[in-house]
Amino acid sequence: MIKVGDTLPATTLMEYSEVEGEGCSIGPNAVDVAKASAGKTIALFALPGAFTPTCSAQHVPSYVKHFDELKAAGVDEIWCVSVNDAFVMGAWARDQKAGGKVRMLADGSADFAKATGLTLDLTGRGMGLRSNRYSMLVKDGKVASLNVEAPGKFEVSNAETILAQAKG
Repeated sequence: MIKVGDTLPATTLMEYSEVEGEGCSIGPNAVDVAKASAGKTIALFALPGAFTPTCSAQHVPSYVKHFDELKAAGVDEIWCVSVNDAFVMGAWARDQKAGGKVRMLADGSADFAKATGLTLDLTGRGMGLRSNRYSMLVKDGKVASLNVEAPGKFEVSNAETILAQAKG
């Protein structure tokens, strides 16, 4: 399992872009984790799946709500990673009004989750391999803090925990 001091896995996530911009087209775009995290402080949180009740009611909204405070504490970007495709993550971003605040990054094949060792096997429930619910503060591609939820708990993957850690 990934731990404090480790470098983020060299994987590619996907992000749905609503607007064509520098180097990105409308639709799914590849995000090289190493390049995207280099030189930045990132509040990264991972969830088992988009549109799940607790994640939609508590987790994503807490990061949207605390966006300004996280930025003031030195966080450059907020990433939400989930084992879904980029289209679903884009729809979830619209639903959560996360645009411009939280990057909704798709880990469609669970490559990032597997590489971190933070997987959740929900095949018995018909949902396949997912990500555990966790948060981490990442500085220049290295894990500065890691908060992994206990099963059925929703205590340490929220924005308040990361905000306290970013403030130091």
